Amino acid sequence: MVYRVNGPAQTQALGRALGEQLAAGDTVLLSGGLGMGKSVLARAIARAQGVAGPMPSPTFTLMQPYAGRCALCHYDLYRLEDPEEFYAAGLDEPLGRALCLVEWPMEGVEFPSPRIIASIDRGEDSQARVITLAHEGLGARAEGLLAALSPWEAKA
Repeated sequence: MVYRVNGPAQTQALGRALGEQLAAGDTVLLSGGLGMGKSVLARAIARAQGVAGPMPSPTFTLMQPYAGRCALCHYDLYRLEDPEEFYAAGLDEPLGRALCLVEWPMEGVEFPSPRIIASIDRGEDSQARVITLAHEGLGARAEGLLAALSPWEAKA
């Protein structure tokens, strides 16, 4: 599905609606260019899960764990060059158990289902974004997810 948001506040609202539908074991893969709003979306999902306090970018730590309604891990894999670095650092351990939000997912890493694949692109102006979401393995939860995100659905 394709969604349109106009600015960070709408990105946060969509992220909160998405975050309310997610659970431990889910993975959200966030891709898009620099400054497209991946971190804004990830933080909004985490806030919907009850994560409080500061959420610095995990750019240098690669993964930051949080406690909310469930265990949550926020990844930023931008600095990794090879999937072996991911596995050698033990970053795969929370996958499939915690809710994992992965910015800059890399090929060669096995990200488990259920998962949401989110691609964020620039929209009509500098603040607008087009967010394309695909899901795999959500089963019956997919219907609730689509209903929760319908206010942002792009009209043809």
